[in-house]
Amino acid sequence: MSTRLGLISDVHASPVALAEALQIFAEQRVDDIICAGDIAGYYDTLLPTVRLLAGSGCKTIIGNHDQSWLEKNTAEDNNAGHHEIRDYLQQLPQTLELCIEGKRVFVVHANPPSEQHGGIKLRDRYGNIVAERKADWTQSLADFEPDVLIVGHTHQVYAEQLGRVLVINPGSVPFNHSCMILSLPDLSVETYALGDREITHCWNFSMQQS
Repeated sequence: MSTRLGLISDVHASPVALAEALQIFAEQRVDDIICAGDIAGYYDTLLPTVRLLAGSGCKTIIGNHDQSWLEKNTAEDNNAGHHEIRDYLQQLPQTLELCIEGKRVFVVHANPPSEQHGGIKLRDRYGNIVAERKADWTQSLADFEPDVLIVGHTHQVYAEQLGRVLVINPGSVPFNHSCMILSLPDLSVETYALGDREITHCWNFSMQQS
């Protein structure tokens, strides 16, 4: 038996790109969907984004932009849409740990144990995998017990075996134009481009301003 997981991250209030990823997952008949955080940030269309995620049954964790949104939008805010967003974001866990097809899967926004800043950066700004970074993270994760680590935050797209741990970042839905499907227990990963765009393997805001 095989289980297929749709993987997304760093949605950043982009309902159009999110809807396309969810459509791909529906067409590919995934068994479940996981989002590695950062539902909020960058764009203002957060409410329809939250409704799409909630309606999809996606297993979602909280990211740093989500924490910032909660801090800026207090419970006393009378905006009905904000109440709906707050209710959704407040119930998100910091991490997920799942056992699927005999494989242990751990989800965190940036890096273990529960960090929302920093992150696992394996690529340089040109999108190339850096051998030294792989070696450093392989050493850092030497005692990490799960078989699969799913992260986001860095807006980098990769699926790399670091020692005994398969580390996956599906990239940002709107900025990397990417989502992934992970098959268990064989640990195969398929990457899909969104919006008729080529996948950008490394993206950050400062690069766009240089």
